[in-house]
Amino acid sequence: MICILHGYLLEGSGSNLWTRSIVHALCRDGQDVQLVCQEAHPKIYDFIAAAYVYEPNGEVTTLFERETPYPGRCVMHKPRLGDTLPVYVRDKYDEFPKVVPMVELPDDVIADYLERNVTVVERVVREAGVTGMHANHAVLMTVVAERVAAATGVPYTIMPHGSAIEYAVKKDPRFHAFASSAFANAGAIFCIGEEMRSRVTDVFPNVPGVGGKLPDLNLGVDTAAFDLLDPSDRPASIEALKSAVSGLPRGRPAGTSASLRKGLAGLKKPDAASLEALFEDARGYPEKSPDADLEQSLEGVDWAGDPLLLFVGRLIAAKGLQNILAALPFVLEAYPKARMLVVGHGPLREVAEALLYAMETGDLGLIRLLAASGRALEGPSAGHGGSDGLDALDLWLQALEAEGRLEDWIAACKAHIRPERVIFTGYLTHRELKFLFPCADVAIFPSVVAEAGPLVFLEALASGGFPLGTYFAGMAASIDSVAGRLPPEVADVMKLRPEAAHTVADIAANARAALAFGGKHKQALRAAVEEQYDWINVARRLEAGIRALAT
Repeated sequence: MICILHGYLLEGSGSNLWTRSIVHALCRDGQDVQLVCQEAHPKIYDFIAAAYVYEPNGEVTTLFERETPYPGRCVMHKPRLGDTLPVYVRDKYDEFPKVVPMVELPDDVIADYLERNVTVVERVVREAGVTGMHANHAVLMTVVAERVAAATGVPYTIMPHGSAIEYAVKKDPRFHAFASSAFANAGAIFCIGEEMRSRVTDVFPNVPGVGGKLPDLNLGVDTAAFDLLDPSDRPASIEALKSAVSGLPRGRPAGTSASLRKGLAGLKKPDAASLEALFEDARGYPEKSPDADLEQSLEGVDWAGDPLLLFVGRLIAAKGLQNILAALPFVLEAYPKARMLVVGHGPLREVAEALLYAMETGDLGLIRLLAASGRALEGPSAGHGGSDGLDALDLWLQALEAEGRLEDWIAACKAHIRPERVIFTGYLTHRELKFLFPCADVAIFPSVVAEAGPLVFLEALASGGFPLGTYFAGMAASIDSVAGRLPPEVADVMKLRPEAAHTVADIAANARAALAFGGKHKQALRAAVEEQYDWINVARRLEAGIRALAT
């Protein structure tokens, strides 16, 4: 039996989604699994057969025990951690009043976090007869696995994800030392493609034999959860989405966008400080929930007829939403009925809405101000480093000016950018996204930073949306893995050059080209995903790799 260690939730994207999908797939495949994590609402996941909370004094509270519809069962164990949750990038968690980037935490807080987790995991390993452990991220659950392995003799593997390496290991020698030791004693370090393998060897050159224990484990997609839709069936899918969000807690209040636009209109001489004040006034709502007026926002779309562009991801500059918005006027010139749907939460939302307002009104001064300082205006929760500006947007403006096309772009902005053409939904989980993904004609993921492999890219493929992605790191590997199903000139449309000077122009050109395909390639893309990326096949390889260490 294996035990998966994940320091965070099952809800959401990235490593949370990876964990949820792997555990679900193992249960579907008839495997029993122990799971240690901090999920606040385990009952909503039908593969969890039982859930327990472990208090610091050793008492255990049973949250529930039940039958599940799968041949395998997951038992979830939640260590009670107190007020503080160490994270990589500042975020909000309802159960924790202190959600703090771990690089800002003192040694004693880190030690307490590790001790509480080690106590619980060692107990689970001994009582459940666990024969192998798997820990997500480079830190801190790897340290927990390492210490439990030393006490019990049970081996462990690791799956590094980019955020821990970039925002903890590289920034703080404490966490580099933790990760180095854990990597040295791990039985295997699964890597999502060559980019992550190179990152591990570059960051940990002094870990003995690290290059010899880096098996590949690609990302996956639940092909049963996402499906192809005929355009005529899209309105019914949106009605199902509305039903799915009915009764859920809501986030951004209705009227917030209108108030922000009014505030922007009232700024006679906007500067970074005045924008920051406006954005702070608009923030403060529960971010990990759908917008209060989501259903109303969806009403104005002709789902069976309007071309739909989709972005799903954290709303931070590193994910590149601002570059889609900059390209949008030239896309809308060619497809005036097209809509852009933006799904996610994060501090770039207010910056993005200000950019759209400036584009709609043709306020070049405000556009330039946002290009120069938009990244800084996200605030500390974005977890970025480097430039304060939105580099690709700034380079786009420079290129347009040099080519004598800046006035054409401003005219296109004023003619086509309207609030109803760009629809923000707020935060949606995959329980809701499965109804939205198949309605998209084109999905755009122009990440500015290298990623191991965005799962949303595969979900777009499985749903028939033609995906565009920055052609580097794990995204390039994902594109290459399905490109053989398409004519070379079609596959090339998926690729956005990673250099900032090309980003916006590539999005504008490739989005227009992808819309022109009219969905003719979605069957081929879906078939590629089914063959290569189903989560059950990924979970089997993970389980086999862990089991091999115990024999």
